[in-house]
Amino acid sequence: MNLALFDLDYTLLAGDSDHAWGSFLVERGIRDAHDFGRRNDAYWEQYKAGTLNITEYLRFALEAIAGKTPDELAALQAQFVAEKVGPMVSTEARALVEQHRGDLCAIVTATNEFVTRPIANVFEVNHLIACQVELRDGVYTGEPVGIPSFREGKIVRVEQWLAEMALSFASFEQSYFYSDSLNDLPLLERVTHPVAVNPDATLRAHAAAAGWPILDLVAH
Repeated sequence: MNLALFDLDYTLLAGDSDHAWGSFLVERGIRDAHDFGRRNDAYWEQYKAGTLNITEYLRFALEAIAGKTPDELAALQAQFVAEKVGPMVSTEARALVEQHRGDLCAIVTATNEFVTRPIANVFEVNHLIACQVELRDGVYTGEPVGIPSFREGKIVRVEQWLAEMALSFASFEQSYFYSDSLNDLPLLERVTHPVAVNPDATLRAHAAAAGWPILDLVAH
């Protein structure tokens, strides 16, 4: 059995689920089109540039669910997945995941678990390593908790997850990580088989120089 790790946004999805969630909230009048939309776009540009403050962004992204319970948000969450995420799921991405059925698979994403848990279910991947969201007395507080699964934090979170099963990277002869982003270079360099999928310009150049495989499933 091998280890197969998948980034989500612009890797398995033909788009960014976190940014799409923000746009979805604006379209429904849940968030202000001018202020929220402007800030959402600004954070997205910071992410692409590799300058994002992940804790600051998570607090911004989680404002919309603060003070609500999972049950209160379930219908909105399902509508988001159907309307926004469904069109971003390609046959090619599903086939990529299917190549690793029988391996230990996980989606490893910097997007929060509220947004991404139902998306992991779409791909039938049971293990999700995402930025964790605080629930207190069954209510979302709007605060992130734990180590964010972002940049080097992805390695820490994957190691913690493996340790819970008495495993480590060394337990696998072959380990794979598929990602599009320069932010994921630390984890890409940690596995035995890094694969750049729909890579941004920085990652594409790095992958080409390192001789890593490059898969183009969607256009950025």
